[in-house]
Amino acid sequence: MSEKKMTSSRKHHLKSVVLAIAAERLEQEKVDLVAAKAAYLNENCPDLDLPGDLEALQKLCKELHSKIDKVDEDRYDAESKITKGTKEVEELKFKVVEMKGMKKPALKKVRLSADQMLQALLGSKHKVQMDMRSQLKQVKKEVKEEVVGDWRQNVDDKQDRKKMFEGAEA
Repeated sequence: MSEKKMTSSRKHHLKSVVLAIAAERLEQEKVDLVAAKAAYLNENCPDLDLPGDLEALQKLCKELHSKIDKVDEDRYDAESKITKGTKEVEELKFKVVEMKGMKKPALKKVRLSADQMLQALLGSKHKVQMDMRSQLKQVKKEVKEEVVGDWRQNVDDKQDRKKMFEGAEA
């Protein structure tokens, strides 16, 4: 049983139908969201009927401030519960990892030349061959030759110096 391939015009038609249905659903969700918001506001926030005298306005302001304080307390409590819950989750995750005994595998020492390292890092972009040893400067070691001579010669040199100082004193 061979499966027939769908023609491109059929694909485009189905795609446009799916997009049209999705657009309708998005519009419906927006309308539902606006209606739900309005219903919530009507239920929890009744219309304000402002009294005309000063004392009644002050009383209304105090009531509103007390409601605001209560909402802030509830919000703070909810935030503290959430942070406490996230901390507990992190601690439990850490305990699970400890209980499993997750061990790091022993790493093997790998010796790579500079070319192999660049090849591993850069992949196929690496074309230049580097020979680090050839780029090093050649340094010639100067061997200090110690003249090991006769000890009598050193004594004679010292006597010549002694004569220079004796001649200067006289």
